[in-house]
Amino acid sequence: MATFRVREVEGMRQLSIDITDETVRAAYGALSNMNGTIRFTPRLPKFGDFFRAIFTRESRIRPYYRGTGSINLQPSLRGFHVFQVRPEERWILETGAYWASEGGVELGVTKEPFWASLWAGDGIFAWKTTMTGSGQAAVNAPGPVEVIEVDNGEIKVQGRLVIGRTSGLKFKSQRAASFPRNLISGQDRLRVYEGTGKVLVSWTPYWNQHLYQRMTDEENVQSTLFE
Repeated sequence: MATFRVREVEGMRQLSIDITDETVRAAYGALSNMNGTIRFTPRLPKFGDFFRAIFTRESRIRPYYRGTGSINLQPSLRGFHVFQVRPEERWILETGAYWASEGGVELGVTKEPFWASLWAGDGIFAWKTTMTGSGQAAVNAPGPVEVIEVDNGEIKVQGRLVIGRTSGLKFKSQRAASFPRNLISGQDRLRVYEGTGKVLVSWTPYWNQHLYQRMTDEENVQSTLFE
């Protein structure tokens, strides 16, 4: 089994993966460096996935790394959460959340409901990455991640605090209060996840990530630190 570990240096976080005759995948453009006998293989997605990528903000190409050695992905002011994908679960990740996974984790796509996506500000074509199978996976998040289990209930959040969820939870968007009280509530529309399943939530950003975003209006440092 591959070893996923998150290290922190000078206020930045980086995902390192050690493999022994194994296969892992990572997000497009995520590689920083690798050592050992590792073959890097980007593969074209299926035609349907390629077509869907036209309407999304993330690449459908997630290169494979096969062999023995160590892989270091790009450092970030954001953080990374490593968790286990189980055979009975199907995870749905928010756009841009996917970072890496073991070879036993199958990646796919799913489309969120039209009206829910439109009212939530996700656009009319909200295709998102799904994960099934078995193995470790890593997502990137603005801060520490908490796993919340919902049992035949719902969780409501203001903004994009949810990083991913299992498919037993359905997504919708609703007013913070009934009309016309919502006009004076001071709150935007809420993102609601209803049903039974697990939710990955990042309640609070890392302070340096939050400061950088406030100063630059960008979510993250782009590319490597040395370009």
